[in-house]
Amino acid sequence: MKKYFYVINIQYLGYRFHGWQKQPNVKTLHLMVDRTLNFILEGKYFKSLSSGRTDAMVSAESAFFELFLKEPIADKKTFLELFNTNLPQDIRALSIKEVDAQFNIINHSKVKEYLYLFTCGEKCHPFCAPIMTTILDDLDIEHMKKGAKLFEGENYLKSYCYKPTDNGIYTRTILTCELIENTIYKANYFPKKTYLLKVRGKGFMRNQIRLMMGTLIDLGKGKLSIQDIKNSLVPDSNVKMDYIAPASGLILNKIEFE
Repeated sequence: MKKYFYVINIQYLGYRFHGWQKQPNVKTLHLMVDRTLNFILEGKYFKSLSSGRTDAMVSAESAFFELFLKEPIADKKTFLELFNTNLPQDIRALSIKEVDAQFNIINHSKVKEYLYLFTCGEKCHPFCAPIMTTILDDLDIEHMKKGAKLFEGENYLKSYCYKPTDNGIYTRTILTCELIENTIYKANYFPKKTYLLKVRGKGFMRNQIRLMMGTLIDLGKGKLSIQDIKNSLVPDSNVKMDYIAPASGLILNKIEFE
């Protein structure tokens, strides 16, 4: 039987979800997406497969999943409107595109860009909590900017993998890593200054960016030095970085399929 393949671009606020992957007895993004698809497809066969799994409370400006069907979608615009009408308000579908059977959303080469939004030095409005991490201590932002640049290029990143094993591949390339002032997200209840860690690469390990962010926070507090970060990036380093920054500040910003 012929199958039909579609790639759907979605965005979501992850704060009330236990990540993307379906899990018993908890609300996940994949569960809500599949429930909605099952409803609008009226029980017809479908399968959905994501380009990657985000953790609990992590949000996405632009994520993708592949939809497998046994019948074609007659009108993609109408389908997208129906999908959005029935999705919860913290998930939105942006576009749908038909692809061929050779496309594999997991194995297809891609570059991902993540943002980590944070502020420091004051207690923030509670409405900030879903997308921004607040560090109550003052941070040396300029020192953190220098530390962020150390992650660029090819490095040994075992120190930035949650529960690493002895046979993992830890020499990886980060295309760009920079800490900048936030000019993307604005609200009248935001503090005057907020910041973004922007990271681009072809693949990331579990909690890698949150461990990188946690290391930069400790650098900004004076708990770590620039040399400590350098030592953690050399081949076969056994330096352990154990501060995982909170999940709610992390945003999957874009995925570029090559």
